[in-house]
Amino acid sequence: QVEVVESGGGSVQAGGSLRLSCVASGSIFEITVMGWYRQAPGKQRELVATALSGASNYADSVKGRFTISRDWYNGKNTVYLQMNRLKPEDTAVYYCNAVIPRSPPYSFWGEGTQVTVSS
Repeated sequence: QVEVVESGGGSVQAGGSLRLSCVASGSIFEITVMGWYRQAPGKQRELVATALSGASNYADSVKGRFTISRDWYNGKNTVYLQMNRLKPEDTAVYYCNAVIPRSPPYSFWGEGTQVTVSS
C-alpha cells in the first residue's frame, strides 16, 4: 500500500511560478512511475508529467515550462513539479500519482492541490 500527499498549490498571476511536492510513503520501493495529473472544472483529468528511472514525459501544453523531478530522502520517495511561466489555462486541481507494476497495475492518488493562475 502507498500513500501520496501533495503540497505546494496556491494562487499566482500569469507568468509566475509554483513548485508542487508529493511525498509517497508505504511500499515506496515498489513504485516505478510517479507523476502529476490535473483536472480543470468541467474537464477530464489529464496527464501533466511523469518520471520513471530518470526518464520524463510531458504533456505538449507544458513542455518547456514545467519540470518534473524525483528524489529519495529520509526513506521517502518524493516527486516535484516546478511550474514556470504559468498561464490561466494551467488552473486546475493537480493530483500526484504513484504506480506499482502489477497486472493490473496498482495506482495510488493523492487528494489533490489547487493551482489557480489569474490573468
